[in-house]
Amino acid sequence: MTKLNELSPREGSVKGRMRVGRGPGSGKGKTAGRGVKGQKARSGVAIGGFEGGQMPLHMRMPKRGFNPLNRKDFAEVNLWRLEQAVAAGKLDPKAAVDAEALLKAGVIRRAKDGVRLLGKGELKSKLNITVYSATASARAAVEKAGGTLTVTKPEATQEPQG
Repeated sequence: MTKLNELSPREGSVKGRMRVGRGPGSGKGKTAGRGVKGQKARSGVAIGGFEGGQMPLHMRMPKRGFNPLNRKDFAEVNLWRLEQAVAAGKLDPKAAVDAEALLKAGVIRRAKDGVRLLGKGELKSKLNITVYSATASARAAVEKAGGTLTVTKPEATQEPQG
């Protein structure tokens, strides 16, 4: 029985690294298999999407929309997921349901910039929910079940145009 420290690859299965640019006797001397001259024969080649002066593909394609750099990223939770957590006994319907409670219950992985409540599914439990924002259908479903919904998102104010 061989020991772990005595293991080695099978004979002939591992080939040694070719040392290039070490004289004509090595078989890979002088140009070291890179051909002759030009940008690609040198180190530090940076060609990327370059198409020889032709307008590159990524610049020919139309651009769509705008993604602001400071946009918020929300942890989204559907109503059915809340109901599932209550049924499993992970969420206490009598206690306040906020990002911290959802994290502890394993409903969300991380709070990110806040929790957004979506209206998919049915909510039977009476819950007191505090979230950053919620859809109109989610708000209606929570109130229909007899719970309360507190939204912490600040109201958008119109700045005077001038």
